[in-house]
Amino acid sequence: MKRLKGLGLLLLITTSGCAVTRGARSGEQTVEFEAVHITGDLELEKLNDEELFAAATSFFAAEDFTQAARYFGRICDFHPQSRHRRAALYNAGLALEKVKRWDEAYGRFFELSDPAKGTGDALDAAFRVAETLYHMNRFDEAVELLTVVSNRTDLSMNKRIEARVQQGICELEAGKSDTAEATLRKVVQNWQDLADKDQVEDYFPAQAQFFLGEIFRLHYEAVELDADKSVEQLTKDLEYKSELLLSSQGHYLRSIRIGNGYWATASGAQIGALYENLYNHMVNSKAPHELNAEEADVYKLELRKKIRVLITKAITIYERTLEAAERIGASSPFVERTRESLKRMKDLLIAEANAEEGTSPAAADNKPVPHT
Repeated sequence: MKRLKGLGLLLLITTSGCAVTRGARSGEQTVEFEAVHITGDLELEKLNDEELFAAATSFFAAEDFTQAARYFGRICDFHPQSRHRRAALYNAGLALEKVKRWDEAYGRFFELSDPAKGTGDALDAAFRVAETLYHMNRFDEAVELLTVVSNRTDLSMNKRIEARVQQGICELEAGKSDTAEATLRKVVQNWQDLADKDQVEDYFPAQAQFFLGEIFRLHYEAVELDADKSVEQLTKDLEYKSELLLSSQGHYLRSIRIGNGYWATASGAQIGALYENLYNHMVNSKAPHELNAEEADVYKLELRKKIRVLITKAITIYERTLEAAERIGASSPFVERTRESLKRMKDLLIAEANAEEGTSPAAADNKPVPHT
């Protein structure tokens, strides 16, 4: 069984050792054993490996991952000769992942894993080891393992690209954005060079483009608009920030064009979020300190015009993203987030229009009522 996930409950037998003393008179040897403490799972002790595997499989199918891991784990630890042991190791690891017991999952997968030469479960386990390392923030170890897999010429291009995408993501999480960018660009280039792109699942090149977009989004967010700077410098910073936004957007759009539903939805959501973020930066930014009061008013007026454009763009992108998600039946956290963001930006657009016309609800409430 592949792609199961769980948690093992071990039978622990601990002995405190023994003390050996010699009789003072007779010279005879007396052996005194300290108490043996047994912590076990008496319920499972009476089951053989076939019964354990059948029960574990049922628990997994019912999404009771804690119980599934418990039963699979019993096979792993107490039935070393069982024909089910390799499957139990893998499935126990999957169940442990489901309940986010990453260190224990790592131990199960590691025993099976062979990134350099493995095939089948041994190769799948190597990918799972990298996944658990990622969740334990051991990014450099994950990169090292995935590099071994991605460099294997005996594997299909699909597997090599999958490994290289995950490698790039781990490099990014490790704070090595330049290295991650080079890795992900290599993925995209390898995919584009394929005469038959059906060799590779569209999920992986779309994921690579999405995370290239993420790299530029992080660069974009690092640029601060500081009112203490000169107008000239602030203008340059805003232009640079806008360029980074467009670069990030470009990669998200390329991810959308590849056609994978999950990453298309995710990319659309991120593009909308970029414009929403720039809106927040601009609406909360102060006029440069070197401007006088009159110049500051003009500055804010021009800024408000740009803000309306940003809100409108965000709304358009969010709407298109939701339309695409509904068309393909995509369901992900990005879809719900996009719905919430769309409502928020529409409310902002109405508020901006009211403020510009001087007819905000608050202003309307305060208008004098003529006597009749």
